[in-house]
Amino acid sequence: MRRANKEIKDRAVIVGLLGTAIVGRLGTIGKEGRPMVKPLNFVFHHDAVYFHTAKEGEKIDDIRRDNRVCFEIDHPIAYVQGAPENPCKAEYLYRSVIIRGRAVMVEDRDERVGALKAMMHKYQPEGGYGAFLEEKLAVTGVVRIDIEEMTGKEDLGKEYHRDMIKEAIMGDAHLPIILEP
Repeated sequence: MRRANKEIKDRAVIVGLLGTAIVGRLGTIGKEGRPMVKPLNFVFHHDAVYFHTAKEGEKIDDIRRDNRVCFEIDHPIAYVQGAPENPCKAEYLYRSVIIRGRAVMVEDRDERVGALKAMMHKYQPEGGYGAFLEEKLAVTGVVRIDIEEMTGKEDLGKEYHRDMIKEAIMGDAHLPIILEP
């Protein structure tokens, strides 16, 4: 990471971000060698990233051809408005996680069901979703990203914004908040 002062060094913070992010972005290497990014629902479970998918399609073709992937999540925290005398004072404050690893189609039924249950618990923690039907499991792919490298990065703004940023992160503020320069 070029700017070491922006690195999130606390693994618990990184895991917390992965646990609360709603959407992740999967980067694969496309058929013609071009990068491809797709948003998806996911869960961080047993030190890996899991997502469900159709068993066929562009994403799966890419993974079968070259299983090296990149996965990204971000949490917008605040937008600092530009000043009339200097619009370059505008900035976006955030936390993010980037994972590099290898994607593997999960074949083991227990691992697949465990990942799907973890995903349901993440997105519907109140329960009420019932058991997985065998005919649905038969057509649902589950992919695990085995993590080779995981980094967190944050920009929490200038010192004079820090108290407001920390309050927004810890509280129930609707993010991103808007701050004056």
